Order: sequence, then C-alpha cells, then structure tokens
Amino acid sequence: MTTTLEMSMISPNGYKSRHSQPECGYALEPSRWTEYSIHTMDPDNLELTFEFFEEDLGEHVVQGDAHPGFVGTACLLSSSFRESGKDTGIATLPIMGRNSRQTLGKVRVDYLVIRPIQGLQCDMSSTFTKYWKKKGALNVGHRGAGSSHAAKHHRVRENTITSFKSAAKHGAAYVEFDVHLSKDAVPIVYHDLTCCISTKKKNDKTSLELIEVPVKDLTFDQLQLLKLAHATAIKENDDKDLMEDEEEIDEHQPFPSLSQIFQTIPEHVGFNIELKWICQMKDGSWDGNLSSYFNMNTYLDIILSCVLQKGGKRRIVFSCFDPDICTMVRQKQNKYPILFLTQGISEKYPELMDIRCQTTQIAISFAQSENILGISAHTEELLKNLSFIGDAQSKGLVVFSWGDDNNDHENRRKLREQGIDGLIYDSICEDQGEQPNIFQVEEQHTLQEVITEETLMSSTCSCYSIPCSMAPCVNSKARAGSAESDSGLSSS
Repeated sequence: MTTTLEMSMISPNGYKSRHSQPECGYALEPSRWTEYSIHTMDPDNLELTFEFFEEDLGEHVVQGDAHPGFVGTACLLSSSFRESGKDTGIATLPIMGRNSRQTLGKVRVDYLVIRPIQGLQCDMSSTFTKYWKKKGALNVGHRGAGSSHAAKHHRVRENTITSFKSAAKHGAAYVEFDVHLSKDAVPIVYHDLTCCISTKKKNDKTSLELIEVPVKDLTFDQLQLLKLAHATAIKENDDKDLMEDEEEIDEHQPFPSLSQIFQTIPEHVGFNIELKWICQMKDGSWDGNLSSYFNMNTYLDIILSCVLQKGGKRRIVFSCFDPDICTMVRQKQNKYPILFLTQGISEKYPELMDIRCQTTQIAISFAQSENILGISAHTEELLKNLSFIGDAQSKGLVVFSWGDDNNDHENRRKLREQGIDGLIYDSICEDQGEQPNIFQVEEQHTLQEVITEETLMSSTCSCYSIPCSMAPCVNSKARAGSAESDSGLSSS
C-alpha cells in the first residue's frame, strides 16, 4: 500500500478536503482546524515536515529557497509517538529558520494514530455507517428511564438494567447510556468518570467520609461491591444514598457490564452508546480532574469488539463528545454509525478547548469532513437556532438532540416540527404509557401484511385446486363458503 496524504480544513462555514495544496500552503487561521491524514502500513517510521511562509509573498526569493516568503521548517517524527506510548496527544515543535541554529518560534500539533482492531476482522456483509431510514423523531430514553439526579424523574436508578427495561416498556425506540472501562478492562455502563466511596470515621457509627475515586481505578468486581453515591454528594455533603437500605435486586444495581445489557434488554430496543472520554475545558481544567486516560486504540478495541460480537440485529448508534473518538470509530469498523456529540455555545457548561467542539456549526462541518452519520446537538443552542437542524440535514447528516430542555413538552414539539431525527430526554416514562416502540409497530404491520397476502393466496388456491368434475358442485360451494368464512375473502 502506498502512503497517501490528505488535508482537510474545517470551520463553521464548512470544510474543504484536498489531496494537494498550493506551493506555499494555506494561511493558518485561529478559527479553522487544519488536519493532515496519512494512510500508511508503517505508522512508526514517518517524517512530516511543515514549511512556513510569510503571508506577504511579494518578498524576493532568497538564494537557495524554492519559493518566495519561506521562513523556516518544523519536523514531526512518528517514532516519538511510539516512544511515548501514546497514540494521541500534543507535540510542540520548534520552527527552525534558514539557519538551523536559529529558532523562530514553535507550533503545536495535535496527533492521532489510528490502528486496526486487534483480533477482529471487519467485512462488508452489513454496514450502517451512513445509513438512516427516516422515521420522524425517535424517542430516546436518557440513561434509560432518565437521570437519577433530576429529582422529578428519580423513579429508578439511571443506567441500570431496570431503568432500560422501564424505558423499553414505555415505547423508547432507543436507550442512551455511557460506556467506559473498569481497571481490568471490562466495558461498564455508568455516566460519570468518578464515583464516591465511603470510609467510616473512627468512633462514629453514623457519619461517613466520602472520597471521590476515578471509575477507571476500580476493577469490575470492586465496582459491584460499591454502595454508590454521586460525585456531587461531596460538594453537597449529602450521604443519604449511602445511608439507605441495601438494594438486593441485581437489575437495580449500578455498574452493569455492557455484556449484561446486551443479554437482558430486548433486541427491538436500539442502543445509543455514548463512548465516555475525558474533555479539556478552555480554561485548562479537565472533566473529572482526569488529565490522562486509557490508550485510545486499546480502549476502543475492547468496547467495539464487545459490540460487534454481541450486537446481533439490534439497532446501534455510537456517540461521543471527543472528535478523535468519532474519527477512530468511523475508521476502525464499518458496521455501526456514530454521532458527534456537541454542547455548542452554552451558558450551562464551560467552553471546551478543542475548536471542533465549540459551536454546532463547526460540529456540522466536522461530521461532514469525517463522513460520519451526523451530530447529537445540545438543545440549548438548537432552540436559539432551529435552522441548524435543516442545514445539517441538507448536508446529508442525521440530527439528534440532548439536554435538560428536552424534558419540556413544548420544546420537543418545536424540534419535531423542524424534523429532528431523535430526541434524548428523561421524562419518557412520565409522558408515555406502556406501549410498543416504533420498531415493534412497524414489525407488526409488516407481519399483518404478510399474513394477509399469504391468506389471500391460500384462499385462492383452495377455491380452484379441486376441479368440479372430481366432486359434486355442492361440495365445491361449501369449500368456497368455508374459505370465505375463515378468511373474510370471497372466491366469486
């Protein structure tokens, strides 16, 4: 395989993809993401040289320079990624002038190495990465029957088997949940990156001390033993969850494995699997105070292998707030689609560092550039710019929405009127009685059509398969009459 290079420029106004560039390149702009994609069979032995030019190309060509305005170069060696043991990160490179001893400045390069899934062979037997059959706005149960931390909807614990089954009984087309890994690499279902464990104070039988611990630092068996409190309990000095009676029913317990979810939730219920990953805020802080996480390739290989092996005929859509995860899922497998989760411009959440995450418009451009299914946008920004829905769909993208604003019936009505493809919200069990979901209804209609057609064919055959010469006419009429009575179809 020949090593190839492609570049993309992504901005709120759209994207451009090129296999070549002008001799002096493109201008670097703060509001535009410039990406170079290299396809190679030897990812650990690449050298990428960046050449820098002044924007005023009217400068005279200096002797020895091939192009006007040339000021210096920076070099990136892929072998440094292997030495660091990381497949994703940031490299800061010095920009060296014509005189190799002169440093003009530095350039920051975000890098990502995508490797094939180890031990799993993908084929083209079925692929839904860009397939979507429009069915109106699908109802998606947020964390199953809703967030446990929204008091209004706190009936069952979120992200548990019971919660997913409850949403399924109330007609959810999909259930949405978060997946990440335990310390011993078991895919588990839980929303937060951290949880609280408790220690009793000495000589105090009632008071508990809460300690926040990253979920990734606990094994699957350890997580099963936890009596869970939400991370916000530390800030609110609230340990009531820990003081409550023990819940003995397994399906009510937190931290079910992804395998358990596949085994226990009916196959007609689709899964919207959010791949949990750490996010950096623009102020430099990190989600869950975690600045380091798993190796991204290893993390995805484990989760994707589980889904690909256990998915069966279930409808599955991935989603993630991290754009690199979205790119990797698209490249690593060709069966299931992924949506780019974006909070856009928000007053509720802090702005993210990655430029691709900062607005819904640039998220649309990113989704186009990476050829993924679409976006899952924050309703807060969508309600202020309803035209974003039609704009994204006109570019071939599917649009879901998420956020607390979706719990308001009027907001959901507005989004449905705009043609939204999916609504993720908490109150699905309050708003709908027990009922089949849209996929079950479609299946029942299809089955009825098949039965009707088969009955018609059977009735026709029974009327004319016996010639009159072989039996008295009265018997023939009796058979025809019997057929009409059983099927409701006339043979005359």
